[in-house]
Amino acid sequence: MTKHDAHLRSTPENVSWGWIAADRQPVLSVKSGQTIRIDTVTHQGINTAKDPVAFFGAAGIAPDDVLPEAKEIYGKVRREGSAGPHILTGPIHIEGARPRDMLEVRVLDVEIRVPYGVNATGPGSGAAPDLLAEATQKIIKLDLKRNVALFSQEVEVPLAPFMGIVAVAPPPEQKRVSTKPPGAFGGNIDFRHLVAGSTLYLPVFNEGALFYTGDGHACQGDGEVDGTAIEISLTPTMQLIVHPVAGTTMKWPRAEDASNYYSMGMDTDLDAALKNAIVEAVEFLKGRAGLSATEAYALCSLAVDFRIGEAVNNVQMVYGVIPKRLFRQQQDYWAAK
Repeated sequence: MTKHDAHLRSTPENVSWGWIAADRQPVLSVKSGQTIRIDTVTHQGINTAKDPVAFFGAAGIAPDDVLPEAKEIYGKVRREGSAGPHILTGPIHIEGARPRDMLEVRVLDVEIRVPYGVNATGPGSGAAPDLLAEATQKIIKLDLKRNVALFSQEVEVPLAPFMGIVAVAPPPEQKRVSTKPPGAFGGNIDFRHLVAGSTLYLPVFNEGALFYTGDGHACQGDGEVDGTAIEISLTPTMQLIVHPVAGTTMKWPRAEDASNYYSMGMDTDLDAALKNAIVEAVEFLKGRAGLSATEAYALCSLAVDFRIGEAVNNVQMVYGVIPKRLFRQQQDYWAAK
């Protein structure tokens, strides 16, 4: 288990179903730089007519292997109105965080809580909504010793767990937003590179930032094209670091890992999302390498891959992969800004 300063459990009192809210009271307060272990619970098996024990029992999952929190949330927490489907843990108040700051989210570890997950799809779902005639919820068992999902007799998928939703609360004038579409605040970005060892950067809009996470994925391809990944309950360990006034020029979340920087762009139109990701990459390259706009745009064409991060949540996300090996000097550029 990764060393941590606090452990936030996914009890009914500590979760929010369907909303990323600026008007919800914090369930934990921490100092900038502290490390928090955060239990999360997937909505799959809770947002169904059957209770979680019956839902997972249909696939041979024993009652004792269903998380106690899933049973409690099913019985005690209600999804309000037009909220999104996801169950989030939070918010966490980070002392000293203020609007215009930047929150650095270091993903130190992502633990799998149960050896099974769910892929749910059907008519109207995903990027090809007319492809299927019947709804299905496929419960997929995991072999944690071999680190694979047992998709079928002939197919095994490598596990790469990450949090689909990592967010700060939206601007206070919005008060609360659905967990489904992502935005400048992060949210449901479904960015598969947010595995252990990665870092996400978010602009801060409220006092204390008000940090949420949830929507765990055991693995996912770019695009999340059928509408879900292997949805699963996870426990990430994250270090939350405030950078004063560094979020002033941020339009979208940014990320990095050992190999790459990642620019992001979002829009309801995929072409516009791509353009936004390109503009973000150009601005980054201008600052990181002292390039002109013309040179940065050319470098994007020569050496940056642009990929569809997710195409299924109303607001779509495209990201640019900027290899760190392009630069002679290595540095954590965004954190230093």
